[in-house]
Amino acid sequence: MKNKKIFVLLPDGVGLRNFAFTQFYDIGIREGLDIVYWNNTVFDLSSLGFKEIRIQNSKLHSFTDFLKNVKIQIGLNQFIKKTNDKVYDTYRFSSSNETIKSKLKSFFTNILIKYFDSEIGLKKISQRIENLERNTLYYKDCMKTLEKERPSFVFCTNQRPVVAIAPLLAAQDLGIPTATFIFSWDNLPKATMIVGVDFYFVWSDFMKKETLFYYPYINENQVLVVGTPQFEPHFDKSLILGRSDFFKKYGLDLDRKYICFSGDDITTSPHDEQYLEDVAHSIESLNKNGHNLGIIFRRCPVDFSNRYCGTLKKYQNIITSINPLWNQNGDSWNTVMPTAEDLKLQVNIIANCEMVVNIASSMVFDFVAFKKPCLYINYNAENKKKDDWSSQTIYNFVHFRSMPHEAAVVWINDSNEIASKIEMMLKDSKITVNHAKEWFKVINKHPPQDASKRIWDSIKTIIS
Repeated sequence: MKNKKIFVLLPDGVGLRNFAFTQFYDIGIREGLDIVYWNNTVFDLSSLGFKEIRIQNSKLHSFTDFLKNVKIQIGLNQFIKKTNDKVYDTYRFSSSNETIKSKLKSFFTNILIKYFDSEIGLKKISQRIENLERNTLYYKDCMKTLEKERPSFVFCTNQRPVVAIAPLLAAQDLGIPTATFIFSWDNLPKATMIVGVDFYFVWSDFMKKETLFYYPYINENQVLVVGTPQFEPHFDKSLILGRSDFFKKYGLDLDRKYICFSGDDITTSPHDEQYLEDVAHSIESLNKNGHNLGIIFRRCPVDFSNRYCGTLKKYQNIITSINPLWNQNGDSWNTVMPTAEDLKLQVNIIANCEMVVNIASSMVFDFVAFKKPCLYINYNAENKKKDDWSSQTIYNFVHFRSMPHEAAVVWINDSNEIASKIEMMLKDSKITVNHAKEWFKVINKHPPQDASKRIWDSIKTIIS
C-alpha cells in the first residue's frame, strides 16, 4: 500500500454529519491514511483541521439534471416490472406544469421515458449522462485535480447527487478505484443510484440484497457491508451533558419526564402539526391524572415552515421546542448543512427523553441505541386537507418491510390511543425495545459504533 492518499468526495452537505462530524476522520488518520476532503459544500473543513480541496466549478451539462429525472422514472418503471408491485409509483414526485417551460420539460420527459423504458434503455440514458458530463469544464477541472494529487481511492459520501458524476468519472478514466456510500436506509428502492462506481458501501446484509436485486449489473463482490457512521455518536459518552446542565440550558423542568416528538418534512408528513397537537393534548390529559410529563419538540432540520406555531403557542406549558442546529444556505433541502453541535444536541435530547413519537422516522434506531422505545403514528389527521396523502402510504414503503416484528414500535392507530400507549411505555418498554434492537440489527451492521473502522478497513483492503 504505497499510496495512502484517499479523497473523500463531499458532493453536498448531507455527508458532513457522517464523514466530518463523527470520528471517521480521526480513525482514518490512526490507520495511517492521508485523507483529503474533495469539498463541494460551503462548509470550511480546514476549520476542523482537515485537509481539503475545494471544488470551484461544479456546473453540470445543461441536460444532465433533466436526464437524471428520466433515469429515475425509468428505474422505477423497471422495479414495477420486476416485482409487479405498484408501491414504486409512490416514490414519484408530480412535476409542475404551471409554465410553458415546465410543460415542455414534462412533455419531453415522457417521450424519453416511453422510448427508453427498458434495462437496455436505462443503460443508454446512463451512458448519455456520462458522455455529457465528460464534455464539461467541471469534468476537465476534476481531471486536473486528480492528475496533480494522484489519490489511490475516491470515496463518495452520497450516491444521489448529479454533481458527483463528473469527479467519479474522471477518477475512473484515470484508473483510480471509486466507491460510494448508500446514504440512507430507504434510498435503494427509490431508483436514486445516480453514480456508477467500482464499489458500493451499504449499511447491512439487507441493503446488500436490495442493491443486487435492483441493480443486477452490480456484482456481489462490489457491495461491501459496513454499517453507517450516523449512529456512532450515540455510543460516545463524552458527548452527553449532565442532566441538570442540559435542563438548565434549555429551560426544562427537572421534575418532569419528557417525550420527544421528532418532526418530519412536509412531504413525508404534511399534517405533522396536527399530530404534535394530538400528542400535546394527550400529555395534558395524562398530567391531569397524576403524571408530570412534557414534550421536547425537535423539528425536521430541513423544515423551516411556520406550520407548528399555533400548536407551540397553545401548548407552551407542555412543549419545549429545541430546534436543530443546522445552517440554512439555500431554499432546497440539500443546501441545509448539519453541524457538529447539532450532533451533540441530538444525542442529549435522546438521553433525556423517555421515548420518541413520530411518523415513520429512522429515529426509532437512534432511540433504541439508548434502549428507548419509539411510537409510530398510524392514522390520518381528522382535519387534514383533501389530498392523496395517507399514513398508510408511508408505512407501505419498501424499507419498512425490513421490520422483523411489528412490535418493534408501538403503533398509534387513533388519537385516542396516544395517552394509554405512552403510559404503557412509561411502565414497561422492554419487549418493544428488544424487538427494535432486532430491527436495528437487520438494518445496520453491528456493532454500530464500529462503522467508520469497517469503512476504512474495506478501503485499505481495496487499495492494497
